Amino acid sequence: MRGSPILVSIILFSISLVASKSYPNSVVDNFLQCLPTHPSFQSVYELHTYNLRVLTQANATHKPMAIVAALHESHVQAAVICAKESGLQVRIRSGGHDYEGLSFSSSVPFVIIDLSNLRSIKIDMKTETAWVQAGATTGELYYRIAEKSKVHAFPAGVCTTLGIGGHFTGGGYGNMIRKFGLSIDNVVDAQLINAKGRILNRKSMGEDVFWAIRGGGGTSFGIILSWKIKLVRVPPKVTVFQVAKTLEQGATVLVHKWLQVSHKLDKDIFIRIMPVTVAGTGNGNSTVRVAFIGHYLGRTNRLLPLVNASFPELGLQRKDCTEMSWIESTLYWAGFPNGTSTDVLLNRVPNKVFFKTKSDYLKNVMPKAGLETLWKVMMKIGNMWMQMSPYGGRMAEISESETAFAHRAGTLYLVQYTAHWSEGSSEATKKYVELMRKLYAEMAPYVSTKPREAFLNYRDLDIGSNNTDFEAAKVYGAKYFKGNFQRLAEVKAKIDPHNFFKNEQSIPPFPSF
Repeated sequence: MRGSPILVSIILFSISLVASKSYPNSVVDNFLQCLPTHPSFQSVYELHTYNLRVLTQANATHKPMAIVAALHESHVQAAVICAKESGLQVRIRSGGHDYEGLSFSSSVPFVIIDLSNLRSIKIDMKTETAWVQAGATTGELYYRIAEKSKVHAFPAGVCTTLGIGGHFTGGGYGNMIRKFGLSIDNVVDAQLINAKGRILNRKSMGEDVFWAIRGGGGTSFGIILSWKIKLVRVPPKVTVFQVAKTLEQGATVLVHKWLQVSHKLDKDIFIRIMPVTVAGTGNGNSTVRVAFIGHYLGRTNRLLPLVNASFPELGLQRKDCTEMSWIESTLYWAGFPNGTSTDVLLNRVPNKVFFKTKSDYLKNVMPKAGLETLWKVMMKIGNMWMQMSPYGGRMAEISESETAFAHRAGTLYLVQYTAHWSEGSSEATKKYVELMRKLYAEMAPYVSTKPREAFLNYRDLDIGSNNTDFEAAKVYGAKYFKGNFQRLAEVKAKIDPHNFFKNEQSIPPFPSF
């Protein structure tokens, strides 16, 4: 295959690691003979990485032997076949947002298959569908939909640099979740490369595999090339709003009321809370400010009576609300100032930060004592923010077994805890990671149990790591997938029985006895 024109300039090798003792010469030689090389490595490696905590460690010890920067589907097929023949593992990267860096970091010899150049978006307004390649970002998808229609949208994340490939495989959620469900609830077909390098669609992969890749983490089963999605209809104008309160202004009472009502509101209403630590009013003490951030699929005059009937304590007023098009609301939720051009949605490179994230699900309303404990730990950590997002609505109407994503009816809220820091030292990383683990322990009495559930797209290696042993993998598998884990392992045994596609938290094949 050396010198084949279709493969020229798609392989980016790390010269320093090719010579490293981490990679036996025979492995390197085999891969070099299989595919051609290109001199540019480090810039491509770091371009699509999000978490500096992981990147710093990866640059020292966990960097890939090569990056396959695919320009065509056949490049991905060739990379799979060559890696398999050379005895190398692969990691698949579309946007680089994996919170633990499993798309670009590993302690074993591996190759990154980078899909960021495979980002075609083909929209068919007659059928209200679109084929979206895995390397496209959520921002690009939103932008291309808005080019075609002012009354169509797609339910996915508020971050606009998420790679579609990974975002959807974990479920994909955003501010229209209560109306339309997850991204995967609006997927109708997909293209997947299996361990033999073959491209499969929904029909040829079979319904079991199609079920598994919708919420089960696609990288356990193959490489997602593209998704066919069903667009959703939205009104010409939507309403966004934000109301913020500090602890001193009664935020605890307000959050407690929000926990009781926001998952029961009209499906068109989504109100997320975002607590963040801020400087206090005196003596240098910190406090917590809670922002109530809302999205409504309609106009203000209908929103106000709906919210004030169920949640009058929020005190939502017309002056708090802004009407805009759906595409403008994607900018609002991404944190861009009013008036920002929608062209910013085409920016594909994420902001890089040091952070550690953990997740929880709430099945019951957290008592005020739990909230007060949470605020205390947040203020101790300092550099920290949270999100709590309501479920209910459409999410409660879909059964746990409909897709591999199992957190459905009975789940009230998804919780994300994030500590962030700017110091690049190992001491700073150790400090904040340990503080986050303490917070996680403090929250145990107030969240889901048996298992303590977690969200796959808020990846957390603290909850377990093993990609070969079924019993060991059940520890994290039950947290991410609940009762769907065994079926996922059975599907894995059918499509990838030799466990070629794996990472530190993948699904191993169900053992045959």
